[in-house]
Amino acid sequence: MTRKFTGDRLLIATHNAGKLEEMAHLLKPHGVSVIGAGEMNLPEPEETEATFVGNARIKAHAAARATGLPALSDDSGIEIDALGGAPGVYTADWAATAGGRDFVMAMQRTHDELEAVYAPHPRIARFCCTLVLAWPDGHDEVFPGVMPGHVIWPMRGDRGHGYDPIFVPEGYDVTFGEMDRWEKNRISHRAKAVEQFVAGCFG
Repeated sequence: MTRKFTGDRLLIATHNAGKLEEMAHLLKPHGVSVIGAGEMNLPEPEETEATFVGNARIKAHAAARATGLPALSDDSGIEIDALGGAPGVYTADWAATAGGRDFVMAMQRTHDELEAVYAPHPRIARFCCTLVLAWPDGHDEVFPGVMPGHVIWPMRGDRGHGYDPIFVPEGYDVTFGEMDRWEKNRISHRAKAVEQFVAGCFG
């Protein structure tokens, strides 16, 4: 049986302001306010696992142990079938530069690698998000969410973040980068994981 969350304020184990805002919006209807790991000056733990759930667990448990509060973390990324599921958990790593993350570079690399293997169209992909809610006593609950679709080139749209300008969600003809942010938040992989989280921990 899923352990319920009984508080009204939830620690989100992220230093990403966009992700924090998205989570605040998704949880607001349930009477829960959020605070980010950055606001509590928590260090970012090293993500050493090869799966989304493994890395989400690292972040959630580190934050719960450090604060004594239940902590929710997510690990997310894009998997592309023709690249064997890459970049997957290394989605952000593909954007890493000495001066910070460059997702235009990452999207160009994605396109170049697809071209190099003569990947057929449509180039099937999915955004994945795994949420982990961890308590200070070591217990956790896991909630996955997936948004299927395909990747395109060239990039389209300047909304969203990360790989959004090359991802067209299933059932749509616009990219996440062209979509209204609240529409995207309503259907996204993160929204689907949050639905599971809310049903499990608030239901």
